[in-house]
Amino acid sequence: MARFRRKSCCALIILALAVFIITVILKSLSPEGNNFGSQFALRLIPPPRQMEQDNSVVVSAKPAQMIPAEKADRMEIKMQDFPEPNYNVHAFYYVWYGNPQFDGKYVHWDHPLLPHWDPKVASGYPTGRHQPPDDIGANFYPALGPYSSRDPSVLEEHMRQLRIADVGVLAVSWYPRSMNDDNGEEVDNLLPLVLDAADKYQLKVVFHIEPYKGRDAANMRENIKYIMERYGNHPAFYRYKTSTGKFLPLYYIYDSYLQTPDVWAQLLKPNGISTIRNTLYDGIFIALLVEERHKKDIQTAGFDGLYTYFATNGFTYGSSHHNWKSIKTFCDYNDLVFIPSVGPGYIDTSIRPWNSQNTRNRINGKYYETSFNAAVEARPQIISITSFNEWHEGTQIEEAIPKTWGKTVYLDYLPHKPTVYLEVTQKWARKYSEEQKKWLE
Repeated sequence: MARFRRKSCCALIILALAVFIITVILKSLSPEGNNFGSQFALRLIPPPRQMEQDNSVVVSAKPAQMIPAEKADRMEIKMQDFPEPNYNVHAFYYVWYGNPQFDGKYVHWDHPLLPHWDPKVASGYPTGRHQPPDDIGANFYPALGPYSSRDPSVLEEHMRQLRIADVGVLAVSWYPRSMNDDNGEEVDNLLPLVLDAADKYQLKVVFHIEPYKGRDAANMRENIKYIMERYGNHPAFYRYKTSTGKFLPLYYIYDSYLQTPDVWAQLLKPNGISTIRNTLYDGIFIALLVEERHKKDIQTAGFDGLYTYFATNGFTYGSSHHNWKSIKTFCDYNDLVFIPSVGPGYIDTSIRPWNSQNTRNRINGKYYETSFNAAVEARPQIISITSFNEWHEGTQIEEAIPKTWGKTVYLDYLPHKPTVYLEVTQKWARKYSEEQKKWLE
């Protein structure tokens, strides 16, 4: 019996040793990236309590699509590389450009040379159209070349540049459906692309409504209704927080002075025939201030605020920097939103060769800094930038490059980098944000 017990004990020991050896061997053969104790596996499939906190997990209402944790991390880091968008800094944005690849022809880059209104003056200047791609209707040449606003890669790059600049809102030049400016095509069908691209980069979009043919209170109401019903639910659609805590869409109305205060009052006064007030389509309507007398007209018409647009200091009463503090005082007294428009410079002689008197030299960025400083000192609720990409008037902050074509030498940003105006914008957007915090203390 004792001998049997000793044999049994030895057998058990040998069996246990065999199991241990087999386990070690199997473990050594397992892949290094297995799901047991792997840091990668824990990040890919986190415990339920950590699901909402783990930035590498993408939650979507769409059918499940596995995104590797490393790629998700890279996407997150890429977005973190940008400064936070400042939703109180708006940039006027134009989607009227086209090229043969995406539009079958060049649009706007082939802008005609506009004649002076005085025939005697006009006779002394050239006429005709520009011939892209080397000859374009601009004094600067874009780093992206004569691009199409329909090109997804262009939209992506524009949103990236806007994020670099710390801009938070695009004020998109807009004409109603089936309408366009004198030299372009319909732009409304591009808005879904712009909104989607903006949302990807956490940017917002407002509508800069142009003076389309026949604009009046009745069709403006229909157009606002159309904008709200088609785009109002998009996550990139901008809303302004009012002093009463409401969040309402904001609209810039270009050349608002072309309609009389009585016409606008039909839309913007609570008792107007076509009133939009206290309806689902109510909003914050911002008029263009050009002459000093327009201040009273804007108030009488029922607008909610005013902006100055032009990047030419001294060109109009509204665009003159030294008037901004008094304009802000007027707005405060009448409960209006004041939005001064800053710009890096102005030159439009590529399309208006007779207009050199309104050129404003960039002075290697000093003009832009002076403009921004004047705006910040006025303590406005919002600052707008003229512009991100209005190339015809040379107000763009978009990247530009040196270029020579024949006898034509385009202006450029040298000795600075193509990104210089994005960087200056970022600097002042941050300063503006810091100053706003002080005002609220």
